Amino acid sequence: MAHISPSKRISRRDFMKATTAAIGGFIGLATSFPVIGFLVSPALRENKAASWIDLGPLEKYPIGATPSSFEFTQTNVNGWERTALSYSVFVVRKDEKTVRVLSNVCTHLGCRVNWHPDIEHYVSPCHDGHFDLTGKNVSGPPPRPLDEFTTKIENGNLFIQLPPFKRSA
Repeated sequence: MAHISPSKRISRRDFMKATTAAIGGFIGLATSFPVIGFLVSPALRENKAASWIDLGPLEKYPIGATPSSFEFTQTNVNGWERTALSYSVFVVRKDEKTVRVLSNVCTHLGCRVNWHPDIEHYVSPCHDGHFDLTGKNVSGPPPRPLDEFTTKIENGNLFIQLPPFKRSA
């Protein structure tokens, strides 16, 4: 049997201190993993950049040359930040299957355009920009047509995909 010199012996008190510190460290480490996971998980969630929005039954948008306005709010969660964006679109339905959905944001300064049935134009109140029924810029300073949304029809409902795509002249 090996003999341990008295200088290398650990006292009972030192043994208890080391054991208590080791157990305390293990418990602290074990409880920190869920806390770190809770704090980090929002940053690791996938942000849905493009999503489909249900605009309701296609039949609520009449066929003809008058655009129907539709408003909705989209809430996005990015990490710990929650943002709500309000959208307004114009739905133009030519026939049973042909639907165009245009943004109501002017491509010049971002003002909200309105449909004027008397002149059959979308008009931007900021700098008097005019767009025709299809969203093409007719007069004023807007550099390009109104942005358009990708659409699909499923089970009689109209869906648009966010974000809208930018059309060139």
